[in-house]
Amino acid sequence: MPVWRVLIVEDDSQMREFFAASVTRCERLALAASVGSVAEARAWLDDPAHAVDVLLTDLGLPDGSGLDVIRHATRLHPACEPLVISMFGDEDNVLASIEAGALGYIHKDSTPDDIAHTILEMKDGASPISPMIARRVLSKYLSLQSNQALAQEQRAREAIEKVAFEAQATANSGLLSRREQAVLELIARGFSYLEIARLQSVSVHTVQTHIKNLYSKLAVHSKSEAVFEATKLGLLRAHG
Repeated sequence: MPVWRVLIVEDDSQMREFFAASVTRCERLALAASVGSVAEARAWLDDPAHAVDVLLTDLGLPDGSGLDVIRHATRLHPACEPLVISMFGDEDNVLASIEAGALGYIHKDSTPDDIAHTILEMKDGASPISPMIARRVLSKYLSLQSNQALAQEQRAREAIEKVAFEAQATANSGLLSRREQAVLELIARGFSYLEIARLQSVSVHTVQTHIKNLYSKLAVHSKSEAVFEATKLGLLRAHG
């Protein structure tokens, strides 16, 4: 039977000694180290001579959060499985720790045998979390999945709309002459008849003739209607 090495991170010295005693009295567990801060835990984990199978950490530490210890431990020691030392009524923090990589938690008022049993159960493949926490984890996961599905649906809808717009623009591309299309673009950008005439090197009368033809082809009676209808037909991109 393997003997699992346990690192304990707890700032309360009495509680730390209690957990250490609970580990050492179990023949299938070995106390790798027992420290009281994030800095001490990180320093111990950074030492390549150290190995750990189980991390047992409090969340409220004097120099930071046990969540940082969990992330650091699992990054340096991928096989390490974290458990959180928790108090009753601390469900939100437990949920955050599970999201950070913890597999479960141990209550501070657990008996020594319960602590060892919970660690061994986890090493055998169990996840020691209450049904309430499990439901909250599942609810959050389902909510995330739902949001991802909505985002994917939106992207698909936008892609379909883009293809439809481009297809419509292609179908209507022969509706206007090249000069009429140029005049339409300038109308949409807010240029006056005189400005359009100067830019196109034609007379104002010629511009008015092009616009009259535009109105007839688009079945509209004003510049704003022409821009709206041309955009709807895919002849223009929407202008803000």
